[in-house]
Amino acid sequence: MQAKKPLLIIGKGVAYGRAENEVRSLVYSTKIPFLPMPMAKGVVPDTDERCISSARTYVLQQSDVILLLGARLNWMLHFGKSPRFQPDVKIIQIDLCPEELHNSVSSAIAIQSDISTAIESLVTILKEHKWSITENNPWWKDLLAKSNKNKTIIQKMSMDTSVPLNYYAVFRHIQDVLPSDCIICSEGANTMDIGKMILLNNKPRHRLDAGTFGTMGVGLGFGIAAALYCKNYAPTKRVLCIEGDSAFGFSGMEIETMFRYKLPIIIIIINNNGIYSGFDKETFRQIQASGESTRVTPPNCLTSETHYEKMLEMFGRKGHFCTTVKDIQQALKICLQTTDSPSLLNIMINPQADRKQQKFTWLTESKL
Repeated sequence: MQAKKPLLIIGKGVAYGRAENEVRSLVYSTKIPFLPMPMAKGVVPDTDERCISSARTYVLQQSDVILLLGARLNWMLHFGKSPRFQPDVKIIQIDLCPEELHNSVSSAIAIQSDISTAIESLVTILKEHKWSITENNPWWKDLLAKSNKNKTIIQKMSMDTSVPLNYYAVFRHIQDVLPSDCIICSEGANTMDIGKMILLNNKPRHRLDAGTFGTMGVGLGFGIAAALYCKNYAPTKRVLCIEGDSAFGFSGMEIETMFRYKLPIIIIIINNNGIYSGFDKETFRQIQASGESTRVTPPNCLTSETHYEKMLEMFGRKGHFCTTVKDIQQALKICLQTTDSPSLLNIMINPQADRKQQKFTWLTESKL
């Protein structure tokens, strides 16, 4: 209760443990800023004002006490170490698995417990002490200013609808059309990393992605499992698979399974002609013409402007090839009306499109 800069990190263990009600009670009663891990999005709605994902780097660096719920200090949280965290940050760790306690760094307090039970007790104690973070708290005002600054940058990028499109414009205009309760399955490099910032989840267990090990090829299988669940238990809920073009290549023929079981999954391919980045059509042609293709074609490069949407023609349907925001929104509205088969949008973007500038460059520096 002496923390000046507290932070709550919500891990997917909270979602698995179905502890969303208890964690929401904690956030709503204390107003503590929180950072959800990717598959914990929706435990507390992404739209909640205390969600501080847009200032992730800053809040991790500045926090003096972190309540870590069902999350692990692995590479996704930079192992809890400086310079991404304060060298003397205090970690209060609650996890069901004893072997996860004190991993990477020693926690100031480590509690092996069911998340729901522990948080119920914590909320009771904090209410007794009337502990909360007010709107005028310097820490909250600082975070809000940083968050709004980053949101302004992203908003500016998302409003740039020039062709070829960038990631931010694509995801922003997809988000504008999506139902608020859809299940999102996502995989890819920039597609997954940028998409999780803009595509919102307001319910727990409504996001599936490549996970801790970054396993590519799981997206369409996850989508099939989610759609089969919805078919029996939530027939009006929609399932989207948001795929990078490289990630789609790992399991693209699962489209046949989707048709066989009449699953209305919407597949959206963010096509940048490569892994992280590719080349435009003319540059790709020149590269291929410069020598033997296996020697001159960069390993991160895929064939330019591949028409993945034509795969649906094998099953008597038509996909959508999109190059503009208008194309995307019109196609997505049509797909949302299709309830007896999968749909596919193949969205061409700038092959050199990238994330906004990062303070730490491990997500934006060259991978070659």
